[in-house]
Amino acid sequence: MPLRLSAGSLAASTDSIAERLFEQMLHETGRHTSPAESRSWKRSLPVLAADLVEAGLSGVEVLLEYQLPLTSQRADVVLAGVNPRTRRPSYVVVELKQWTTAHAWEGDSNLVEVPGMPGGPKLHPARQVKNYCTHIVDFARALSGDEDAVVGAAYLHNATQREAISDLYELAPDAHGQLFSGADRGAWLNFLRSRLDGATPGAEAADLLLHSSIAPSRQLLTVAAEEIQQREMFTLQGNQQLAVDLVHHEVDKARRSDFKSVVLITGGPGSGKSVIALSLLGDLARQGRTVIHATGSRSFTQTLRKVAGARAPRVQRLFRYFNSFMDAEPNALDVLILDEAHRIRETSVNRYTRAALRTGRPQIEELLDAARVPVFLLDQNQVVRPGEMGAVETIEAAAAARGLPVRRVPLDEQFRCGGSLAYVLWVEALLGLRPADDLAWPGDDRFQLEVADTPQELEAAIRSAQEQGFNGRLTAGYCWPWSNPRADDSLVNDVQVGDWSRPWNSKADRYLGAVPPAALWASDPGGIDQVGCVYTAQGFEYDWNGVILGPDLVWRDGRFVSRRAENKDPDFRNRTAVSDERFDQLVRNVYKVLLTRGMIGTVIYSTDRETRDALRALTRSVATSSAGGTHVAKVR
Repeated sequence: MPLRLSAGSLAASTDSIAERLFEQMLHETGRHTSPAESRSWKRSLPVLAADLVEAGLSGVEVLLEYQLPLTSQRADVVLAGVNPRTRRPSYVVVELKQWTTAHAWEGDSNLVEVPGMPGGPKLHPARQVKNYCTHIVDFARALSGDEDAVVGAAYLHNATQREAISDLYELAPDAHGQLFSGADRGAWLNFLRSRLDGATPGAEAADLLLHSSIAPSRQLLTVAAEEIQQREMFTLQGNQQLAVDLVHHEVDKARRSDFKSVVLITGGPGSGKSVIALSLLGDLARQGRTVIHATGSRSFTQTLRKVAGARAPRVQRLFRYFNSFMDAEPNALDVLILDEAHRIRETSVNRYTRAALRTGRPQIEELLDAARVPVFLLDQNQVVRPGEMGAVETIEAAAAARGLPVRRVPLDEQFRCGGSLAYVLWVEALLGLRPADDLAWPGDDRFQLEVADTPQELEAAIRSAQEQGFNGRLTAGYCWPWSNPRADDSLVNDVQVGDWSRPWNSKADRYLGAVPPAALWASDPGGIDQVGCVYTAQGFEYDWNGVILGPDLVWRDGRFVSRRAENKDPDFRNRTAVSDERFDQLVRNVYKVLLTRGMIGTVIYSTDRETRDALRALTRSVATSSAGGTHVAKVR
């Protein structure tokens, strides 16, 4: 919860407010505030308090460090009161900046350069506060999508010379994002008076916002429906349509009879789980149902936000993470779509979780409780990390403990790997994930499989595909260290095999020249120049798939054998938390994920000669034909 007090109380106690904020942040997040945050509070809050008193708004309620619904982001200040014109609750979101000088960055009005401030360009503060406003309107159900209830302003109180920030005024203002400076103080006070009534206390308005249930607004759902339903990629077949129809049935039943149930959709790579998830999101949004999509993968979530919300950025707010529902109101949502549910973890708690939420409650219980119809989509052979708990048995047991019926839909169709069920089954048998009498590749005209003699041949095949208009990626087992970018933003060639080397995908959250951020490695064309690992590849697909089997899984005596000492994944270091048996299972799942990303073909290279010889023997007897009339130079 934010630190809450009246404007008059803030003005009377500015010396102690910063200390109270320090204590609250430590209690809620478990971390100490940075020196920059401390300076900001000590210097900006007294100015804001004095302005509110001078504007005659001492009774307005002030919410400091207000956390936006379903996110870890915090708005500096939310002022709560009554609109003097409409007499309805009114809120002013304020972003406080101490800048005295700022310029547009390279002529872009959306980005700002602040002299002397490190870290590159900043988002224009009016854009920043605008995003805060629309997020509150989109998720605080008490406001019922009333965009007029919330306005936003960036206040640069130290900028007393307007010409020192003249570039910032080039960004067109609107109700959710206006800019004021110390040079505009009169206009700033008038703006506050126009939105907040000085004669009416703001306590009730603050209560309304703070106690509001959290769910998508109808306006946001309408935008999402228009954005997602216009896309031609969401075509359902077979059991995919069955799964969607079943979810709709359960949602209708829940609304008619105060009913709650669980839908469990299982399927292998490329069986259409994410197509189902996005189709459901669009359908349910169009019907005005409260629905949110969540995953446990940062890369997957950010890519879905980019794809599904490309033309309507507000849609991106419907894509959350599994740990976003720790304090969600029970059944506040009609539907919670849990994509890649095999990545559910034991608990949502991390180092940033505030103390009040460190209850030890299992993440699966939070997700089950958050919606009338939680929908789980998973492939439990894709559990690749210690602590991931998303197994069918775990979900069914948690549902049974709550007395909830489970509707289960298996997906039989395989759409990744060129529609080749034979290839997926072969990979599972090869890795020992399913029994098989014969491990030889049976062949499939719809899918190409090759074994490379060298990493150079592997890369050449994938680049050849790229040159012919297909997209391809290189991936590898986590058998090499992973360095941070150098000071000049260049990447270290960590993945080394003989005289061949390439960097892992970037760890950064931003572009480093042409190198895409980690979350966009699988979808950005620049990703072909780096090697992806399972954490960036999982959930994605590309036409051609180049896979390096590292020395942590080698072929011996007719089967794969894991070698833990060769693996560099930090999550696998603790033998107490991850037994040798568990490591063996996880590393096989890792390679299953890596080997099943390709739509047209896969080229495999192993760093171990005996493994290469075995793979070549298992695939030698079959001459696969080109998939769908395409051709990529064969690797021999």
